[in-house]
Amino acid sequence: MIRFILLNIGICLYLNLSFAQTRAIKDELLASDQLLERRVLPYPPLREADILWEKRIWQVIDTREKMNHVFTAPGRSLFQIIANAAAKGDITTYADEQFTIPLSPTALKQTLFQSDTFEIVHPETYEVTFQILSNDISPEEIVRYRIKEVWFFDARTSSMKVRILGIAPIRSVYRENGVLQYETPLFWIYYPHCRELLAQHAVPNGKNDRAVLSWENLLEMRMFSSYIYKESNTKNERLQDYLSGRELLVESNNIKQEILNFEQDLWSY
Repeated sequence: MIRFILLNIGICLYLNLSFAQTRAIKDELLASDQLLERRVLPYPPLREADILWEKRIWQVIDTREKMNHVFTAPGRSLFQIIANAAAKGDITTYADEQFTIPLSPTALKQTLFQSDTFEIVHPETYEVTFQILSNDISPEEIVRYRIKEVWFFDARTSSMKVRILGIAPIRSVYRENGVLQYETPLFWIYYPHCRELLAQHAVPNGKNDRAVLSWENLLEMRMFSSYIYKESNTKNERLQDYLSGRELLVESNNIKQEILNFEQDLWSY
């Protein structure tokens, strides 16, 4: 009887120890709640009288540049975060860069999924049927993003500032021979309404896994490389509409320099 009781106690201790070890398995030393505890700081209020100058700028973020590789990190790319949130209805997507035409759930689904029609021939009856297959867009297909932003000089702080208005993932469409046919934005998101979402997702950091940086931090601190493809103008033209090759890149840099020079000129005079 005593031996039976001791055997049961031993079994119970073994099961409890095994269960405790199973629960103790972690993929990290300590759980990090930095993102959950972090709050998005609201933008300082602006008065119309304080804005002496402003200009809208459209830029392109090319994820193939070394500084922008984090945008395509497997499993944690910016496109996956945005697309998943949009599919759940957590954020609103728009068909236009003025944010006036919201995409319906059906339209968004058609945007995020590619449909291809295949012809199938029966091997015996030679009857021809057609089958439609849908595949979701792979994050690897999104190699560029467009961002729409407004640069302005704040007289209250006597400084040039910039605020992102919108972000659009760009899909490249190729011909059968592999030549690029055209590029088109899948949708636009209104960035000020998505800051809370982006603040809850960490940016991959290959140098220090403990240094937590959110996507909202990265965008606000402008830790990315980009080039200008359009500035506000009376004809609503893009740079590529009247420039090409090296001249296009030179003009992009000239626009950036003009913005910086404007701030310096105000301080000089």
